[in-house]
Amino acid sequence: MDLQLKGKRALVTGATAGIGHAIARTLAAEGAEVLINGRALDRVDAAISAISRDVPGAQLRPAVADLSGAEGAAALIKAHPEVDILVNNVGIFEPVAFERIDDADWLRFFEINVMSGVRLSRHYLPRMKAANWGRVVFISSESGLCPPAEMLHYGMTKSAQLSLSRGLAETTVGSAVTVNAVLPGPTRTEGVGTFMARLASEQGLTMAEAEARFFAQARPSSLLQRFIEPLEVAALVAYVCSPLAAATNGAALRVDGGVVRTNA
Repeated sequence: MDLQLKGKRALVTGATAGIGHAIARTLAAEGAEVLINGRALDRVDAAISAISRDVPGAQLRPAVADLSGAEGAAALIKAHPEVDILVNNVGIFEPVAFERIDDADWLRFFEINVMSGVRLSRHYLPRMKAANWGRVVFISSESGLCPPAEMLHYGMTKSAQLSLSRGLAETTVGSAVTVNAVLPGPTRTEGVGTFMARLASEQGLTMAEAEARFFAQARPSSLLQRFIEPLEVAALVAYVCSPLAAATNGAALRVDGGVVRTNA
């Protein structure tokens, strides 16, 4: 299927690894010019090299910026003032007991996971509306609907993204601009791999055994009973970014493997 993305410019935040990298790769394969964001030039260059090997002829540009504060967002906007597609993917997570989460960590999670998208959307969305075409996508999580007890600060930010996404969509009435959220379930990213390797080591299990135990105990409602692959998330995101998804606006779209037990 041709997603009609040739000639579109997309900015994907946090695109050097995991879901963001997969989204950037998929958009590039569909012909979009993709700005690869990351905090460090060496990691951005490595991501560009990897995607270029997988997607010959990919149109990729570096967009180095640390989006954990207003200064980094301003620098990114100054360097790349115009995009057609904004994928607010950058984010952090950390399993930690509620009692051990101090004020600084609550604010750090909110700055990175929520305010990065606020700052970029505040710049790019009005320009999309002026051009009468654009796509803004927030990469939220099933944790935004089912906050995990082991990382409440993360779940809070993912719920906030859902509210932000729907609220911004309400400002696009009558235009060809859409704002949506995509909610992945447990996904096989580098960070998750590190987390699972630690669990396996602590419990004296193989990685396969640790994964099976994780889904049996922590995510028993998963219909897949396995980690989702980043490219499986990216496929949905690419469609939502495309002109073909013109009637999808203000939605919270789940690619969670059935973890959330609701039809809503």
